[in-house]
Amino acid sequence: MALMIGLGLAIAVAGLARIVGLDRDRAFYPTVLIVVGSYYVLFATMIGSAEAVRVEVIFFLLFAAAAILGFRRSLWVIVAGLAMHGLFDFVRQHSMPASGAPQWWPAFCGGFDVAAALLLSALILADKGEGGRRSVSSL
Repeated sequence: MALMIGLGLAIAVAGLARIVGLDRDRAFYPTVLIVVGSYYVLFATMIGSAEAVRVEVIFFLLFAAAAILGFRRSLWVIVAGLAMHGLFDFVRQHSMPASGAPQWWPAFCGGFDVAAALLLSALILADKGEGGRRSVSSL
């Protein structure tokens, strides 16, 4: 159930961004990557573990760096970052289970991340077909 909700929410967010034009700005999807990368810091803070916060900040900084690099160089880096965060969600639940994240979170966030990566890929590829007139890759 959580996976399906994550997938559906990513489609809704991308659809709304397309309808109102938020995705015309190159910063939209890098910002999404920064936000999804920050949630585990929140969860670590909620359980009150300074050590967990330190670990999660390191992971957050990696995703934030990918967002900055992708914003400046290529939105394909953002696609990779979102997909990697989705994989990270599924892997970390087995390797670092005491993160403070709810049990359903990895499926929800992983589904969101992978769907967002696929949707951004489709936007980049569609934009190339239109000569870069509308979408995010032309900015």
